[in-house]
Amino acid sequence: MKLLQTYVLNYILVILLTFAATWYFISDDKNKLVTASEKSIESVVTITSSNSLMNSRTNNGIGSGVIFSDDGYIVTNLHILSGNNINVRLNNGKNFSANIIGIDNNTDIAVLKIISDDKLNPIQIADSQNIKVGDRVLAIGNPYGIGISVSNGIISATGRDYGNPYLQLIQTDAAINPGNSGGALINENGNLVGINSKIFSKTGAYQGIGFAIPSNIVVQIVSELIQYGKIRTTWIGNFRVVRIRVNLNNKIVNALKIIEIDNFGPLYEKGVRVNDIILEINEEEGTWSNLTKSLRFAGLGNNIQLKVSSENSSLKVIDISADQTKKIN
Repeated sequence: MKLLQTYVLNYILVILLTFAATWYFISDDKNKLVTASEKSIESVVTITSSNSLMNSRTNNGIGSGVIFSDDGYIVTNLHILSGNNINVRLNNGKNFSANIIGIDNNTDIAVLKIISDDKLNPIQIADSQNIKVGDRVLAIGNPYGIGISVSNGIISATGRDYGNPYLQLIQTDAAINPGNSGGALINENGNLVGINSKIFSKTGAYQGIGFAIPSNIVVQIVSELIQYGKIRTTWIGNFRVVRIRVNLNNKIVNALKIIEIDNFGPLYEKGVRVNDIILEINEEEGTWSNLTKSLRFAGLGNNIQLKVSSENSSLKVIDISADQTKKIN
């Protein structure tokens, strides 16, 4: 009898400990999301744009933006700026007129600037290369203009094309609706991993698939726009290619064949000639989209690496520095 009582007591104790542990982790998880929201919500703003015609002002666009720096730079989506009068409303309700510093059509990014004596709260930025499918994320923005809101989800996929090979978009099931564009996608630590950009929807509203521009791309584009007002691309010479399929290590892969090249520029100086074949670009497949993406996003101090096969079947690896080959479009 005593043995049975001891067994029952131990069993009850195990249940209680399991319940306590479960409650602790659930509570800790909730507290973590609350802390992340509180950390970042003041860094997200509402953006409205309007056109002025004959002394009347017609509202055309509403969206969200993220405070990029404490001196008033704000990043948002270009597609929400449908008018020439742009207003930024902070989460504390204060409004500011904003100027456009620079835009990039390819990435749908725009940089605005406000002048404020108030202390601004720039968002802290995470390395988007470290994100993984299944990571918890929060989307912060102003859906439908009802006010800054937070939605919860996970990263569903990374490296999505969705019609734009430049972006390598983050896919999430966190609710992103009209008005959320330009807002922040943050991780559990409250740091930016992406700028909410678009949704896949047959209705125009949230259907479980949203996309964000990775923070690493955002930082590079915003930095270029702030410094130069435009995006610089990497120039490696004047040449023409055709898309082909080749056998590489017993596998059929995409490649680019040089059919014309001028006798100047970094590519020619490295020994590339007509009929040479570009097999890989920065260890990725030799496709036109990978080439243009690499040229566009090559950062200063980085090299563009090409694996090239020449007519005599020899393979060579070519490194071209981005430092001397950047130019403004």
